[in-house]
Amino acid sequence: MNKTILLGRVVRDPELRYTKENGVAVANFSIAVNRRFVKGQEQETDFFKVVAWGGTGEFVAKHFTQGQPICIEGRLHQRKWTDKSTGEPRYTVEVIAESVNFAGFKRDDAQNSDAASDDDFDPTVQDAA
Repeated sequence: MNKTILLGRVVRDPELRYTKENGVAVANFSIAVNRRFVKGQEQETDFFKVVAWGGTGEFVAKHFTQGQPICIEGRLHQRKWTDKSTGEPRYTVEVIAESVNFAGFKRDDAQNSDAASDDDFDPTVQDAA
C-alpha cells in the first residue's frame, strides 16, 4: 500500500499549469513538515515536493499561498529522467496529492476568539480530545 498523509505549511505559492495535450490542470508546490526527536525535543523540518492534478490542483492554486497550513493525503511517486548535460539517470520522489484540506483556523476574531491562530500552528502537537 502506498499511502502518505502530511500536515505542514506551504513553502512557496503553488504554480498552476495546464498540460498541452488535453489541458488538464497540474499544480506544483512544496511543503515543510516539522518533526521532533524524542531526545531533547529537537525539531527538524523535512521538505516535500507535491503535485496535484485536475480539480485538486486548481483548488490548491486558488486557496493556498506560501506559509499556510495544509493537510495532504496522497501517494509517493518516484520519477526518473536522464540529465541532458551528463547523460546520467536522475531521480526524484514526489507526493501525488489525492486529497487536500485546510489545516489550522481561519482568522475571524468574532467566531474564533478562543481558537489558536495560524502563528500557533505546530503539526507535531495533537489535541487531547
